[in-house]
Amino acid sequence: MTNYKSKTYKIKGMDCDSCAKMIELDLEDAGHVCKCSYANETLEINEPHDAKKVIDIVKKSGYTLVIQ
Repeated sequence: MTNYKSKTYKIKGMDCDSCAKMIELDLEDAGHVCKCSYANETLEINEPHDAKKVIDIVKKSGYTLVIQ
């Protein structure tokens, strides 16, 4: 298994830990290794990844990914 650096994004619109878990599962279903934190409002995702695809997946889940 290759070790990749991770990138952290802010996530807006989560109401609870279940929201964070749903985002993780949706991204994992698309083949991304990630960790989402409701408390920190963050998504940590291993690189390389296509940011546009990640944004689309998060948006379809009902949340907003903030690119800084």
